[in-house]
Amino acid sequence: MQANDGSRPARHDDERRGAPCVVECARCGAAVLAAKFSPQHTTVQWTASAVRACVEFGESGRPSALVQGCASLWDSIDAAVASGRLEVSPP
Repeated sequence: MQANDGSRPARHDDERRGAPCVVECARCGAAVLAAKFSPQHTTVQWTASAVRACVEFGESGRPSALVQGCASLWDSIDAAVASGRLEVSPP
């Protein structure tokens, strides 16, 4: 990214069109914002309360930043896509 004034990177507007959707984990109820831009590209925004509620993060015994992810939440995201609650919106 090129700098706009030599001191900071230039800001580029986000071109993605997908709207994040609240998805609740079927296992623990942790609510996150998720957006899908392709079958392989999913973004998930965790809140502090969702991290505290996540059973898999709690069971790991490690800080959540060191846990690769939550399989139960991914299953819930897949179910939301399959039911049409979460749309795949290409960038």
